[in-house]
Amino acid sequence: MRREQAPALALSGFDERSVFRSIFSAHPDAMLLVDAAGNIVLSNPAAESLLGYSADQFARMSVDELVPDAIRPRHAAYREAYGKSPRPRPMGTQMDLVARRGDGSEVVVEIALSPLQDHGLPFVVASIRDVGSYPRVRQALQRARYSDRLAQLGRLAVDERDMHVLVEQACRLAVEALDVHSAVVCELAPGGREFVIAGGHALLAEQQVGLRLASEPTTLPGYLVTHPQTILLPDYRLEQRFALPAHLLEAGFVSGVAAPLVDRGRVFGTLTIHARASTRFGEDETRFVESLCSLLATCLQRGRTEEALSHSQRLETVGQLTGGIAHDFNNLLTVIKGNLQIIEDSPGPTPVGDVRPMLASAGRATHRAAELTAKLLAFSRRQMLQPESIDLRGMLDSLADMLRRTVDQRVRIEVDCPPGCPAVYADPVQLESAMLNVAINARDAMPEGGRIRIGAHNYPAGGEVRRDMVRLSIRDTGQGIEPELLEKVFEPFFTTKGVGTGTGLGLSQVYGFVRSSGGEVKIESVVGRGTTVFLMFPRSSQSLPRDAMESGRERRAEH
Repeated sequence: MRREQAPALALSGFDERSVFRSIFSAHPDAMLLVDAAGNIVLSNPAAESLLGYSADQFARMSVDELVPDAIRPRHAAYREAYGKSPRPRPMGTQMDLVARRGDGSEVVVEIALSPLQDHGLPFVVASIRDVGSYPRVRQALQRARYSDRLAQLGRLAVDERDMHVLVEQACRLAVEALDVHSAVVCELAPGGREFVIAGGHALLAEQQVGLRLASEPTTLPGYLVTHPQTILLPDYRLEQRFALPAHLLEAGFVSGVAAPLVDRGRVFGTLTIHARASTRFGEDETRFVESLCSLLATCLQRGRTEEALSHSQRLETVGQLTGGIAHDFNNLLTVIKGNLQIIEDSPGPTPVGDVRPMLASAGRATHRAAELTAKLLAFSRRQMLQPESIDLRGMLDSLADMLRRTVDQRVRIEVDCPPGCPAVYADPVQLESAMLNVAINARDAMPEGGRIRIGAHNYPAGGEVRRDMVRLSIRDTGQGIEPELLEKVFEPFFTTKGVGTGTGLGLSQVYGFVRSSGGEVKIESVVGRGTTVFLMFPRSSQSLPRDAMESGRERRAEH
């Protein structure tokens, strides 16, 4: 039986050229009409969208301009060879190619070629398709991106010993990989009654590092303790399992995902990721978050183990030097006991003029004993802190005035605190004491005079500004510290001063206070050129008037 042919397309009443030009324009793939010399004659809207050029720009371009510079000569040679023997080339038969967009970026594409010479036209139609638009390819690229971010965290974990940096970088990698807006890590405080924000990326003002959160099951972190598995949060406004803080909704967060940090079956922390769009977290995303949490949990537990070992080593150091400490305290207590014994053994009323010097001597010795005890407590991070928002400009100006009255006139004191420098969240008394401690060390390093420059700025990290931290600095032009000694300056009882001129606990006290406040300490020094000590503190969520710090200090002085 003979098969009937399909009727020809009826174009009566239409201009055939207009119909085919409309098909060219409406085609979903990017299409370019190219002449024998490689000049672009015609482009469709899909090409303009994919490659980032307008129709007028395409009309003045050669197809060679769409090829990256490194492979342009090879492409020109290939085009010339193809022009001598044109043939159809469908999609999927060649290796992926790279096209350069108008903004300089590159996109991996497939290209089909359709020569029109057999139809009497000296042109070739190039159909271009973004490989990344294929669902399977897009999924593979996403999985590759997730694997790359996990590998980055793994490489960082090998060398990085600062857990604050590791947490921050893990959150940054999560935000970049998932194309979301914020991530935060919380850890259970000792006792398990509270969570503490350990770090994050793009944190809100209400999410300061060191902030304590309730651990009840009605909160997100508390819920993860009782339900230790990854949970999806498709719509914050409809969440019924626990209460989400109002500041998340006020900041525009709409959806997210959260997962526990687990060690040997016990939840000790959480990772929460926030998005300002209705983000769909599928199986691949969930697996990535769980892998990230597993790796981060391992790193944090390693850090805890190392911290415990470090603490043990500090205790061992203190134990080895117990004799020296006991000797110092014995001398102090001998002075106190001796003076008080004289007063007690004096027959009858003692003239006031004779008692006062002895009482003053006993008081000074008692004060020194208390200072030594405070320094030991500070280094072991056991002192009670009362943090509050501190205006740095006011504090630094007051500190500079105090130093100018007490140091050698050959030492010039300068303050570098730009207008608008954010306040920090720390114990004001301990912060002033720490700054003074470092400044006195700087003074002692310049017996012939020099300059001490005290500054405060946003903390630059990796070329960017960490908006959750403020960096204080004390820079001197003194003798500097030898590289082999620089690593020991924060160790307890280490000092470069002469016998009887220092306890070696000054910088260890500073170190303990800063770390207890959720901050960091760094030191840089060049022999013969000077030393700089950097103290990084969490930024306060509120700003203070300039005189707030001074008035607060006056009130404390009155008490």
